[in-house]
Amino acid sequence: MTRRSKTKLGYNDRHAKSGITAPLPDIETFPNQYKGYEITIEIPEYTAICPKTGLPDFGTITIHYMPDKDCLELKSLKMYIHAYRNLGIFYENSVNRVLQDVVTACRPVWAKVTGTFAARGGLRSVIEARYP
Repeated sequence: MTRRSKTKLGYNDRHAKSGITAPLPDIETFPNQYKGYEITIEIPEYTAICPKTGLPDFGTITIHYMPDKDCLELKSLKMYIHAYRNLGIFYENSVNRVLQDVVTACRPVWAKVTGTFAARGGLRSVIEARYP
């Protein structure tokens, strides 16, 4: 028996997959000079668009990682995050996409991306994705 996802209110696969393969700016890196330490980057001005309603989403993205050979370069990370501003993408997908792109860019020892999204309709979401 296969499990089929149930959709309500007109949500469909197009909405669910929105933004996950959209082209975004590259996140640049620079060579790490030390081992065994952690970096936390907090981005309090994250914005994107709900792929169903077209309404803006606001939140804070926190990237916490242990670098291996490379560290994330912050200006390129800022440009990468700003590219979400006009992108239709669900919270869950954006957090997982950021993690995927961070891991691709710098191949950290480990990484965690947390999205803390502003309350809408009385609900606030916190999404967390980890590597490995």
